[in-house]
Amino acid sequence: MIDFRLGEEYEALRKTVHDFAQNEVAPVIGGFYEREEFPYDLVAQMGRMGLFGLPFPEEFGGMGGDYFALCLALEELGRVDSSVAVTLEAGVSLGAMPIFRYGSQEQKERWLPALCAGEALGGFGLTEPGGGSDAGATRTTAKLDGDQWVINGSKSFITNSGTDITRLVTVTAVTGTKSDGGKEISTIIVPSGTPGFTVEPKYSKVGWNASDTHGLSFSDCRVPAENLLGTRGRGYAQFLSILDEGRVAIAALSVGLAQGCVDECLRYAHEREAFGNQIGGYQAIQFKIADMEIRAHTARLAYYEAAAKMLRGEPFKREASIAKLVSSNAAMDNARDATQIFGGYGFMNEFPVGRFYRDAKILEIGEGTSEIQRMLIARELGLR
Repeated sequence: MIDFRLGEEYEALRKTVHDFAQNEVAPVIGGFYEREEFPYDLVAQMGRMGLFGLPFPEEFGGMGGDYFALCLALEELGRVDSSVAVTLEAGVSLGAMPIFRYGSQEQKERWLPALCAGEALGGFGLTEPGGGSDAGATRTTAKLDGDQWVINGSKSFITNSGTDITRLVTVTAVTGTKSDGGKEISTIIVPSGTPGFTVEPKYSKVGWNASDTHGLSFSDCRVPAENLLGTRGRGYAQFLSILDEGRVAIAALSVGLAQGCVDECLRYAHEREAFGNQIGGYQAIQFKIADMEIRAHTARLAYYEAAAKMLRGEPFKREASIAKLVSSNAAMDNARDATQIFGGYGFMNEFPVGRFYRDAKILEIGEGTSEIQRMLIARELGLR
């Protein structure tokens, strides 16, 4: 029979991250959030715990774990705060994973140890001002000039791209024309501080206010030809594969937020009194919290299945999209219901549910909108 119980190592990791989130992140993250300040100390602690190296081999400074271990960590962090969780998610799945999946031995040895240790962060420059969901509409170009790539263009909404410890951004760029007349898209590593590479001022965001997000611009930015990541012309296929994995991770983060809403509402339902009774005694509140738990539980099963298929080496694109769609919906619905249960206090930023509500919406947009997920699921079902 299928056994959904976590093994000892997974459970030990989950508990360790749970304790860290509750004891270290929860007491201070509200201040970082309101100041829109990146939590360097928390990131450093996560690095020392090995969280940034969870799915990577020890050869490159990793922990020798797997992607499901990362997902468990993201869920526990997401129960407390999404800014910290997405910093880890993007640092691993978008910053380090492309180099691990497609990099040369030299590129792995150069970049992965610091990324796995959390001493450095990497970004993934895919989205463009006129692109969004149409990722194939890349306009950024990279042309070979002798032994250098010359990059021109811009990117939008890039996580972990402008911190003091950001060391690189991997960008997608048009490097030529395919035989069928379509764009040849490749991925290229651009180290931070490269002349012609500009990190734009940070965005003023609705949520994720303690995470780092910038636009990027490239003006005759030159990097060595050997900074090509993977095979020339395979950039589009590479980032689609990276996004499939990332959707499972975002699903786990979303489940964390959804479960965090349940946690906060259970506590509040026992503390808050109205009309002479604890509000948890009223069926209207009980039913809301029951529905919230159902959403979180169902979404967790969805990302567990997607992660299991990924680790077995089986196709998991459909399951990843289902998990991402169900989990982001659960996060948004639970954040709305939690805010309603808290009433006026739910609209105050000093309460976690206020942050949860502000953070939830982007989960239905980032790493593929809900509409894109439905398109992918339909295609996997044979509908063209």
